[in-house]
Amino acid sequence: MASNRGPRLSGMQKQVLSLYREFLRAARLKPPEERHRIESIVTSEFRRNSKQVDRKNFLYIEYLIRRGKKQLDQLRSPDTIGLSSLNVCLSENKNSKH
Repeated sequence: MASNRGPRLSGMQKQVLSLYREFLRAARLKPPEERHRIESIVTSEFRRNSKQVDRKNFLYIEYLIRRGKKQLDQLRSPDTIGLSSLNVCLSENKNSKH
């Protein structure tokens, strides 16, 4: 019998999904009005990166995961109230196709 759990995910895909879930869990610990704003920013950033970043650009994806973990640590801090969006220019990556 085949499992209906969907396609098997790579290790990096599992890391990205785990990071996404951790952001949403961290958002639950913030005030309700800020929680919705955080969830919106996180969702839009992950979706934007899923569309703009080449899936074979492993170095850049690893960089985004490291940066996300740092932002998650900051968000988990009790002193942090909210989250702001950060736009990284991808023009350098788009132009360099080796």
